[in-house]
Amino acid sequence: MARIAVIGAGMGAMATAARLAVAGHRVTVYERGTTYGGAVGRHERGGFAFDTGPGLLHLPAVYRDLFVKTGKRPLETCVDMVQLDPAARHLLPASGTDVTLPGASRGGVATALDGAFGAGAGERWNGVLGRARDAWDATRRPLLEEPLPAGRQQALGADPYPALRRSGLLRRRPPTLAEVAGRELGGGLGELLTGLVASYGVDPARAPGSAAVLPYMEQTFGSWYVRGGMWALATAVYERCRERKVEFVFGAEVREVLVREGRAAGLLLADGTEVAADSVVCAVDPRLLPDGSPPWPPEAVPARGEGVPSRLTLLLALRGARPAEAVHRTLVHSPGLLVTVLRPDDPATRPDADHEAVTVTAVCPAGGEGAAPRPEELLDLAAAAVPGLRERLLWQEVRTPADVEAATGARGGSVPAPALAGAGGRLLYPANTTAVPGLYLAGGWAHPGGGLAHAGMTGALVAGLIVEGAEFRGSQ
Repeated sequence: MARIAVIGAGMGAMATAARLAVAGHRVTVYERGTTYGGAVGRHERGGFAFDTGPGLLHLPAVYRDLFVKTGKRPLETCVDMVQLDPAARHLLPASGTDVTLPGASRGGVATALDGAFGAGAGERWNGVLGRARDAWDATRRPLLEEPLPAGRQQALGADPYPALRRSGLLRRRPPTLAEVAGRELGGGLGELLTGLVASYGVDPARAPGSAAVLPYMEQTFGSWYVRGGMWALATAVYERCRERKVEFVFGAEVREVLVREGRAAGLLLADGTEVAADSVVCAVDPRLLPDGSPPWPPEAVPARGEGVPSRLTLLLALRGARPAEAVHRTLVHSPGLLVTVLRPDDPATRPDADHEAVTVTAVCPAGGEGAAPRPEELLDLAAAAVPGLRERLLWQEVRTPADVEAATGARGGSVPAPALAGAGGRLLYPANTTAVPGLYLAGGWAHPGGGLAHAGMTGALVAGLIVEGAEFRGSQ
């Protein structure tokens, strides 16, 4: 039985802790804040409740596997998950386009797109997602299910998206996602693709064509809501950790990773306490630790947070019942600004049936890195998705990148996106192993990156590396 110290109590950290505890290790989680969940937060006021982090889950199989591997009760007995159908409504105010896409129906999506953008639109859309499937098949295991290979630049630096060639057009580089959208879809249909990608915090103008795997995953595996909000999922994972005898120490800020005789040996806490450990798992923004604390490789751009955006979120308490025809998720596409409006049909989010809780979110620069949109801009765009919004508004709360930083510790409130193949490896994250034996990286700031599913996958990867050693190659 080894002693494992985990820094942070986010979803990736807890997924790692639960798996290691099942393997027979003694695991203690050290969290600077007062509770678990990391970026998955909940805000309650006057009978209203809101997710303050991610509001939807993609690739739920990651957490189903976690619960199967760590206990007798499957995920579905611990939380109530509902697949969104319709999957999303898209509003393009500039053109007046309003299209709602069904969930889990490739043909239904094609029909809806034909109706909104003209005959052939659905075929073009499915063509792009079909090519995205090829990219997904080529990179799923090395990008999501296996530890990052040593030659990551060569292995995952090339863009796997098979972009269409145009006669007479010579290119010295693969097209960006924005160029794919323009060339293979065009117009408003292309805006749907770039908007979906942008909602993950990925810039379509800089991202490779492989970013199309993000909409592909949504359409293929669905978007899922957990009744009670994502906090219910975080609570279920926390309770599974406690069932497996994982210990949690809250209010414990880590000052340094201790290294002795060339190996991770424990932690130094802010109060001066030294914690001995046989292995250390760091599952927080690496910039939280002082300079000189291992193991942050200088080439790991996402780990340094350069260009990693944040979120601006409005929490809206509305008078009046949620209409039965309301769509859970609406994306409002405006030039230079994409707004996501979430309207869950969940009694746990509102004081009674005569009120509604709505969350409005936009990707924005991390603190101090650029001009953020104004809350009024978000409210104006959200009004296109929620008729009578301003007349129904009881109160609103604004959560800025500074609030994200206060809640998660990530500098500037940065919110890491999922890793992507292509772009010369620029959008990959540091490997789960480090140059310091016994020191591992988990959570959204490590391979395979941010988002609930990707961060959760770090639990399987890190636990496999600790239990089986460097020869671990992922689940089969």
